[in-house]
Amino acid sequence: MSLTPTQKAAIRLLMTQPARVARWCGLERLTDGLHGQWLRQMICGQRDMTLLAHRGSCKTTCLAFAMTVLMILFPRRNLLFLRKTEDDVTEVIRQVKMLLLSDAMQYLSACIYGRPVAVIRTDMFSVHTSCFCAMRGAPQLRGLGTGGSLTGKHADVVITDDIVNLHDRTSAIERQRIRSVYQELQNILNPGGRFINTGTPWHPEDAISMMPNIRRYPCWDTGLLSPEEIRALQHSMEPSLFAANYELVHIAREDALFATEPGVITDATLLRDGFAHIDAAYGGSDFTALTCGRIADGRAYLYGRLWQKPANDVMADILAECQRLMCSPIYLETNGDRGFLARELRLHGQSVRAYAEQTNKHLKIATHLKKWWPRISFLTGTDRAYIRQILDYTEHAAHDDAPDSAASLLRVLSRRTST
Repeated sequence: MSLTPTQKAAIRLLMTQPARVARWCGLERLTDGLHGQWLRQMICGQRDMTLLAHRGSCKTTCLAFAMTVLMILFPRRNLLFLRKTEDDVTEVIRQVKMLLLSDAMQYLSACIYGRPVAVIRTDMFSVHTSCFCAMRGAPQLRGLGTGGSLTGKHADVVITDDIVNLHDRTSAIERQRIRSVYQELQNILNPGGRFINTGTPWHPEDAISMMPNIRRYPCWDTGLLSPEEIRALQHSMEPSLFAANYELVHIAREDALFATEPGVITDATLLRDGFAHIDAAYGGSDFTALTCGRIADGRAYLYGRLWQKPANDVMADILAECQRLMCSPIYLETNGDRGFLARELRLHGQSVRAYAEQTNKHLKIATHLKKWWPRISFLTGTDRAYIRQILDYTEHAAHDDAPDSAASLLRVLSRRTST
């Protein structure tokens, strides 16, 4: 069926000038430039998208309006909207209903369908309109919190908004839970559908790290905040919170010892004839860390590996790395296993130096690793998780296996070098 000029004009307006229409609906802060670009990507885009924008940039407002337009322009699609908590969801669902019933959207929908689109069935978490014509039982728009059940649900468009927050920064359990939720969403999406994600990154390993086609809009680039407003925000919160919320980057917390990335080398021969150290895990959530290294000409050259497995399970990998880099003997403490791992390594023909650790761990890290950090270069191939664990280290860090192993090895290397 061909469209009338009135229908074409209304559809073109919603697709090409969405921010203008949003202002008619009362969303006066949305701009034609930045927000118009975001809205056109949300409404007309074909690919998955991930929009990371600073706090106060109106990204959630854009999502609410985009969902309103999608419901009118694409009545055969059903939408699934996900936020961190159910309270967060109901707030946005309520805004979508208000936008559908606004004078501007009622007028434009009447231009398209001959009569204004009506909200015919709704509750706190779902919306049906009179134009919805999909042949499946799912609501036209359904909202869920990350704690809700996704089993049996399907959608043509999956929309996530701020499913990562400060809790993901401080809790490894919460990070893994949200990552699992996002993985489950892959089974929700119907063939040919797409993801629209918005949010703020809080941790290098949070769910946002799994999202596709990321575009970042930090506070310095959007023009939505004046330099004075940005400076005021910087003075009102901790640097790490400002970095996450407004610069969209991760930095170590204020009590972290290591704020800068280490140097990098590509020449493995710089570690030849060095030593190795194992910080062994024996189960649970702990990591086994291996550090190989050597000090030469006032610089420390290190290589690190990290496994979230008991040391016995990765012994073959450990021995292969030590042999490849020609680092021997292997140092390890006996406090945790009374020397069992040392005996196992000796049975494999390794030269081992076992010792009973008597130094406070934080003092050791703050003394030896902190001292050498500006003069450390890591060999390419070092596990990124190993580096991250060092950069995120504080006295109260959940995991400290990598910095503990690096500090222990540097203590040995420093003593040998001075001798």
